[in-house]
Amino acid sequence: SQLISDKQQRRESTTPTATMAASFASLPEILQPKEEDIQMMLSAGVHTGTKNSDDAMKDYIWRRRNDGVHILNIGKTWEKLVLAARVIVAIENPEDVVAISARPYGMRAVLKFAHYTGAQSIAGRFTPGTFTNQITKQFREPRLLVITDPRTDSQAVRESSYVNIPVIAFCDSDSPLQFVDIAIPANNKGRYSIGLLYWLLAREILRLRGSVSRAADWDVPVDLFFHRDPEELKKADEEQQAKLDDAAAAAAAAAAEPAYGEAVAPPVEGMEGAPVVDPAMAVPAEGAAPAFGAGAAAPAAAGFSAPASGAGDWAGADATQAAGNW
Repeated sequence: SQLISDKQQRRESTTPTATMAASFASLPEILQPKEEDIQMMLSAGVHTGTKNSDDAMKDYIWRRRNDGVHILNIGKTWEKLVLAARVIVAIENPEDVVAISARPYGMRAVLKFAHYTGAQSIAGRFTPGTFTNQITKQFREPRLLVITDPRTDSQAVRESSYVNIPVIAFCDSDSPLQFVDIAIPANNKGRYSIGLLYWLLAREILRLRGSVSRAADWDVPVDLFFHRDPEELKKADEEQQAKLDDAAAAAAAAAAEPAYGEAVAPPVEGMEGAPVVDPAMAVPAEGAAPAFGAGAAAPAAAGFSAPASGAGDWAGADATQAAGNW
């Protein structure tokens, strides 16, 4: 029994590699994915399906986990991505391609995809009659549609069948394939999965057009294609504003402190707001004797001296008075 379990485990571990190699064998070497691309797809959960499956999608399902979730064949995902990119590049006017997403997680990805590839986009609710009613203001006549989810965008897929517009769609394990011409098996319900798929598709389109070199990485980060929650954006803006306020308060406090080595005179009690007067320039009041503080020796230094006779008279009078008393 141990031998059988080892063989089964070995077979399960080698099956995805063999299946992916078989899928990539149909592609030229230059169109085959790199190891980083496969790692990104696995990290984003592109291969994770749902617990339900459609009969038309059984060719794209690799296996089913113990918890009932279907695992998609990631090798066929890449093969269909390259095929879809080649079909989109064959359209002469890029504006004849319309990317549609009614799912909130795909709105930002659709807008970015249209921006970088030159296509048109419809993010949000799809107005019925956009492809069939010529009276509507939003009437369009595209040559190709890129659909995020055939079930959520069923109205656009149905109208495309009325006017013979081919459809490229990202299909999960339970997605209906009616009126879908090229199905890309992938997880079309995850935030990161949808963003990465549109990023890979846009990069492959630009590479086939020659706008981006295959030797260098695309300078557009994949984060731009991910959905961003408005609450998270508001919280991030508040945190950034709080940091700016703290920095401004710290700068104001630093500017209010005295410079190094600068002496600050202590305030005098009861003299708030009184003008500061230089003692040397003060004018004495009428009838008051001039007070010399630190400059009391100034008259002597200028050549003035007290009369000597006055000093002798005072000394003699004191001596006579003292003798008479005794």
